[in-house]
Amino acid sequence: MKTELIDVSATQKTLTVEIPSDVVDAEIARVAKDYSKQAKLPGFRPGKVPTSVVKQRFRDQILHDVMHGLVPRAIEEALTERSIEPVDTPNVKDVNLKEGEPLTFSASVETIPPFDPGDLSTVSAHRPSVAITDDAVTQSLEQLRERAAKFETVEGRPVTEGDTLEVDLARTDSKGETDRHEAVSIELGSPANPPGFDANLFGLEPGQAKQFTVHFPDDYAVTELAGQDLAYDVTVKAIRRKMLPELDDAFAKDVGDFESLDALRNRVRSDMEAQAESHASSHVRTDVLKQLSSRLTFDVPAAMVEREMDRRLEEFARQLMSQRIDPRQAGIDWAQFRESQRETAREAVASAVVLDAIARREGLTVSPEDVDKEVERYAAEAGRTPAALRAQLEKEGGLVRLQTGLRRERAVDLAIARATITNDPQHVGD
Repeated sequence: MKTELIDVSATQKTLTVEIPSDVVDAEIARVAKDYSKQAKLPGFRPGKVPTSVVKQRFRDQILHDVMHGLVPRAIEEALTERSIEPVDTPNVKDVNLKEGEPLTFSASVETIPPFDPGDLSTVSAHRPSVAITDDAVTQSLEQLRERAAKFETVEGRPVTEGDTLEVDLARTDSKGETDRHEAVSIELGSPANPPGFDANLFGLEPGQAKQFTVHFPDDYAVTELAGQDLAYDVTVKAIRRKMLPELDDAFAKDVGDFESLDALRNRVRSDMEAQAESHASSHVRTDVLKQLSSRLTFDVPAAMVEREMDRRLEEFARQLMSQRIDPRQAGIDWAQFRESQRETAREAVASAVVLDAIARREGLTVSPEDVDKEVERYAAEAGRTPAALRAQLEKEGGLVRLQTGLRRERAVDLAIARATITNDPQHVGD
């Protein structure tokens, strides 16, 4: 067998192959013999059809079977000899197959060239601080107060700043079209309110109505309203005032199982520190991977990027279905969504290539016990038995992906451990 490998780029190769005619003819004869055993043709007993008749009668089918038998084996042999591992099924072209002649074809192959990620100790990353200031904790407690706020009806006074109103509202545009809303809640001072809207309601009392016009500036964020004058007819039905609970031990007990405000404050701080720790770790990971990926000396194979784009699209569709949303009825331009994932997919593939190179160089492995533990963890999160989840993963080829993912995580941990990490002394909330 004659083979030639042409370097189109660092990741793209073209393989040309010529299989000798004697090998081709022998394979044709073998396949034709199998056909003759099963062929049923008029005038011949089953299994007694001459090979020459079979070759003529089933010529196209035989050549098809020969091609699909010889071509993949030839490609695998040629790539193995050159220690090339394709990242996708080779694209076979220009096949010439005739009895008595050599079989020739070419195949486009995408692969990952040998790559050394370099000295990991030269990678440097910035780690944000996980220290939480007292002011940040207090701000978080205030947010809890806001969520626990109650609205009480106010009587005996007119509308003033900071009130929340229940109103009947009619709005008429420049075309004379009116839309009406009953018993809607409006929080005065909200940035969502039209410009000048609140000021027209100050001084009104429940039961009173007012008609006024609001001009929307040309640069208004809602473009369909920009530059328009809209007429409003508003009737105040009730005035309510937001009442915040006192920040004390009773509030802490209402929020959860806390004996005192100090206990709640400590819990808030620990939760914020855990969140800050997670954010800092994610920041370091992203920083390290970005630097390692920049060391690639070649563009990642297009086939790997396309597969990652497909994976992201499928994952998003599954998320929609988990929320009881039919992806087909979601009004999403799926082709546009898929294309929007190209750059992030390319970055993800580049990171995976680097991590695989680190794992190979450092001899990182994942034991069956490690895989079992990960299956158990996923099963617990999904509320399933490990056996059921494992059976599904085996059926879908997910165990190999799981093992690969664990191996890459170990490569990330190793890279971060060897990198130079600079801690930010600034406190969160400063």
